[in-house]
Amino acid sequence: MKVLKTIKSSNSWYLKLALMLVYLPIPILAQSYYAENGKANFTSSVPLYEFTGTSKQLTGLINFNDNSVDFYLDLETLDSGIKKRDKDMRLTLETKKFPFAEFYGSLLDSVDLTNLNPQKVRTRGNFSIHGVTREIEVEGEITVEQNALHLKANWEIRLEDFNIVPPSLLIVKVDQIQKVSIDIRLDKQ
Repeated sequence: MKVLKTIKSSNSWYLKLALMLVYLPIPILAQSYYAENGKANFTSSVPLYEFTGTSKQLTGLINFNDNSVDFYLDLETLDSGIKKRDKDMRLTLETKKFPFAEFYGSLLDSVDLTNLNPQKVRTRGNFSIHGVTREIEVEGEITVEQNALHLKANWEIRLEDFNIVPPSLLIVKVDQIQKVSIDIRLDKQ
Protein backbone atom coordinates (compact mmCIF):
# COMPACT_ATOMS: atom_id res chain seq x y z
CA MET A 1 0.00 0.00 0.00
CA LYS A 2 2.82 2.41 0.90
CA VAL A 3 4.52 1.70 -2.47
CA LEU A 4 1.29 2.49 -4.35
CA LYS A 5 0.96 5.87 -2.56
CA THR A 6 4.59 6.69 -3.41
CA ILE A 7 4.01 5.86 -7.08
CA LYS A 8 0.83 8.00 -7.18
CA SER A 9 2.49 10.99 -5.50
CA SER A 10 5.53 10.55 -7.74
CA ASN A 11 3.31 10.50 -10.84
CA SER A 12 1.50 13.59 -9.60
CA TRP A 13 4.82 15.39 -9.12
CA TYR A 14 5.99 14.45 -12.66
CA LEU A 15 2.68 15.60 -14.11
CA LYS A 16 2.99 18.97 -12.35
CA LEU A 17 6.59 19.31 -13.53
CA ALA A 18 5.62 18.47 -17.11
CA LEU A 19 2.80 21.04 -17.06
CA MET A 20 5.14 23.71 -15.67
CA LEU A 21 7.71 23.00 -18.38
CA VAL A 22 5.06 23.19 -21.07
CA TYR A 23 3.50 26.46 -19.86
CA LEU A 24 6.59 28.20 -18.48
CA PRO A 25 8.03 29.21 -21.89
CA ILE A 26 4.76 30.76 -23.07
CA PRO A 27 5.24 34.12 -21.27
CA ILE A 28 8.78 34.28 -22.63
CA LEU A 29 7.74 33.58 -26.23
CA ALA A 30 4.32 35.23 -26.18
CA GLN A 31 5.51 38.80 -26.32
CA SER A 32 3.38 41.60 -27.56
CA TYR A 33 3.77 45.35 -27.18
CA TYR A 34 0.93 47.87 -27.22
CA ALA A 35 0.36 51.65 -27.00
CA GLU A 36 -2.46 54.14 -27.46
CA ASN A 37 -0.52 57.39 -27.27
CA GLY A 38 1.91 57.33 -30.16
CA LYS A 39 2.59 60.31 -32.38
CA ALA A 40 1.73 60.39 -36.08
CA ASN A 41 2.63 63.22 -38.47
CA PHE A 42 1.81 63.95 -42.05
CA THR A 43 3.60 66.65 -43.97
CA SER A 44 1.97 68.36 -46.94
CA SER A 45 3.29 71.01 -49.20
CA VAL A 46 2.16 73.59 -51.70
CA PRO A 47 4.59 75.68 -53.70
CA LEU A 48 6.83 77.62 -51.29
CA TYR A 49 5.01 76.34 -48.17
CA GLU A 50 4.97 73.18 -46.08
CA PHE A 51 2.78 72.26 -43.10
CA THR A 52 2.46 69.33 -40.74
CA GLY A 53 -0.57 67.71 -39.13
CA THR A 54 0.01 65.83 -35.90
CA SER A 55 -1.89 63.43 -33.66
CA LYS A 56 -0.78 62.02 -30.34
CA GLN A 57 -3.37 59.23 -30.41
CA LEU A 58 -1.73 56.61 -32.62
CA THR A 59 -2.63 53.12 -31.42
CA GLY A 60 -0.24 50.29 -32.15
CA LEU A 61 0.44 46.62 -31.52
CA ILE A 62 3.48 44.49 -32.32
CA ASN A 63 2.98 40.78 -31.67
CA PHE A 64 6.07 38.59 -31.84
CA ASN A 65 4.01 35.37 -31.70
CA ASP A 66 3.08 35.79 -35.36
CA ASN A 67 5.28 38.83 -36.25
CA SER A 68 2.19 40.94 -36.88
CA VAL A 69 1.97 44.70 -36.60
CA ASP A 70 -1.23 46.73 -36.42
CA PHE A 71 -1.39 50.52 -36.18
CA TYR A 72 -4.38 52.78 -36.57
CA LEU A 73 -5.20 56.45 -36.17
CA ASP A 74 -8.45 58.34 -35.76
CA LEU A 75 -8.05 60.97 -38.49
CA GLU A 76 -10.28 63.40 -36.57
CA THR A 77 -7.42 63.81 -34.08
CA LEU A 78 -5.03 65.33 -36.64
CA ASP A 79 -4.17 68.94 -35.87
CA SER A 80 -2.24 71.23 -38.20
CA GLY A 81 -2.47 74.29 -35.95
CA ILE A 82 -5.04 76.11 -38.10
CA LYS A 83 -8.72 75.26 -37.57
CA LYS A 84 -9.80 76.15 -41.13
CA ARG A 85 -7.06 73.98 -42.61
CA ASP A 86 -8.03 71.12 -40.25
CA LYS A 87 -11.67 71.42 -41.34
CA ASP A 88 -10.63 71.36 -45.02
CA MET A 89 -8.37 68.37 -44.36
CA ARG A 90 -11.24 66.44 -42.73
CA LEU A 91 -13.51 67.27 -45.66
CA THR A 92 -10.84 66.12 -48.13
CA LEU A 93 -10.27 62.87 -46.23
CA GLU A 94 -14.02 62.45 -45.68
CA THR A 95 -13.39 61.52 -42.07
CA LYS A 96 -17.10 61.20 -41.30
CA LYS A 97 -17.26 58.35 -43.82
CA PHE A 98 -13.67 57.04 -43.41
CA PRO A 99 -12.59 57.93 -39.86
CA PHE A 100 -9.43 55.80 -39.59
CA ALA A 101 -6.11 55.18 -41.26
CA GLU A 102 -4.65 51.74 -40.55
CA PHE A 103 -1.58 49.68 -41.33
CA TYR A 104 -1.78 45.93 -40.76
CA GLY A 105 1.10 43.72 -41.77
CA SER A 106 4.07 41.59 -40.80
CA LEU A 107 7.62 42.20 -39.67
CA LEU A 108 10.05 41.17 -42.40
CA ASP A 109 13.09 41.36 -40.12
CA SER A 110 13.64 39.74 -36.76
CA VAL A 111 14.09 41.92 -33.68
CA ASP A 112 16.63 40.94 -31.05
CA LEU A 113 14.88 41.82 -27.78
CA THR A 114 18.21 41.60 -25.91
CA ASN A 115 19.92 44.19 -28.13
CA LEU A 116 19.49 47.71 -26.73
CA ASN A 117 20.90 49.42 -29.84
CA PRO A 118 18.54 50.79 -32.50
CA GLN A 119 17.65 48.07 -35.02
CA LYS A 120 16.47 48.62 -38.57
CA VAL A 121 13.23 46.80 -39.38
CA ARG A 122 10.99 46.44 -42.40
CA THR A 123 7.31 45.63 -42.50
CA ARG A 124 5.01 44.77 -45.36
CA GLY A 125 1.28 45.05 -45.16
CA ASN A 126 -1.89 46.86 -46.07
CA PHE A 127 -2.25 50.58 -45.53
CA SER A 128 -5.86 51.76 -45.59
CA ILE A 129 -7.13 55.31 -45.77
CA HIS A 130 -10.16 56.92 -47.42
CA GLY A 131 -11.73 53.51 -48.04
CA VAL A 132 -8.81 52.29 -50.17
CA THR A 133 -6.26 49.66 -49.17
CA ARG A 134 -2.83 49.31 -50.78
CA GLU A 135 0.06 47.01 -49.98
CA ILE A 136 3.15 48.95 -48.93
CA GLU A 137 6.52 48.28 -47.35
CA VAL A 138 7.63 50.52 -44.48
CA GLU A 139 11.12 50.83 -43.03
CA GLY A 140 11.67 51.88 -39.47
CA GLU A 141 13.84 51.64 -36.42
CA ILE A 142 13.11 49.82 -33.15
CA THR A 143 14.98 50.46 -29.94
CA VAL A 144 14.43 47.95 -27.14
CA GLU A 145 13.87 49.61 -23.77
CA GLN A 146 13.03 48.13 -20.37
CA ASN A 147 9.67 46.36 -20.92
CA ALA A 148 9.02 48.51 -24.00
CA LEU A 149 9.86 49.13 -27.64
CA HIS A 150 10.41 52.55 -29.18
CA LEU A 151 9.47 52.58 -32.86
CA LYS A 152 10.08 55.29 -35.44
CA ALA A 153 9.11 54.97 -39.10
CA ASN A 154 8.71 57.19 -42.17
CA TRP A 155 7.10 56.60 -45.55
CA GLU A 156 5.30 58.44 -48.31
CA ILE A 157 1.89 58.00 -49.86
CA ARG A 158 0.49 59.35 -53.08
CA LEU A 159 -2.98 60.86 -52.59
CA GLU A 160 -4.36 59.68 -55.93
CA ASP A 161 -3.48 56.06 -55.00
CA PHE A 162 -6.13 56.37 -52.28
CA ASN A 163 -8.72 58.29 -54.33
CA ILE A 164 -8.02 61.49 -52.42
CA VAL A 165 -8.38 64.67 -54.44
CA PRO A 166 -5.88 67.21 -53.09
CA PRO A 167 -7.46 70.51 -52.10
CA SER A 168 -6.55 73.60 -54.07
CA LEU A 169 -6.81 77.34 -53.72
CA LEU A 170 -7.21 78.94 -57.15
CA ILE A 171 -4.43 77.29 -59.17
CA VAL A 172 -2.31 76.17 -56.21
CA LYS A 173 -2.83 72.51 -55.24
CA VAL A 174 -1.56 70.47 -52.34
CA ASP A 175 1.21 68.14 -53.50
CA GLN A 176 0.19 64.54 -54.31
CA ILE A 177 3.02 63.16 -52.18
CA GLN A 178 2.38 63.14 -48.42
CA LYS A 179 5.16 62.31 -45.97
CA VAL A 180 4.00 60.19 -43.03
CA SER A 181 5.97 59.49 -39.86
CA ILE A 182 5.23 57.73 -36.60
CA ASP A 183 6.98 57.76 -33.24
CA ILE A 184 5.56 55.41 -30.60
CA ARG A 185 6.63 53.75 -27.37
CA LEU A 186 4.89 50.38 -26.99
CA ASP A 187 4.72 48.73 -23.58
CA LYS A 188 5.13 45.01 -23.07
CA GLN A 189 1.81 43.26 -22.43
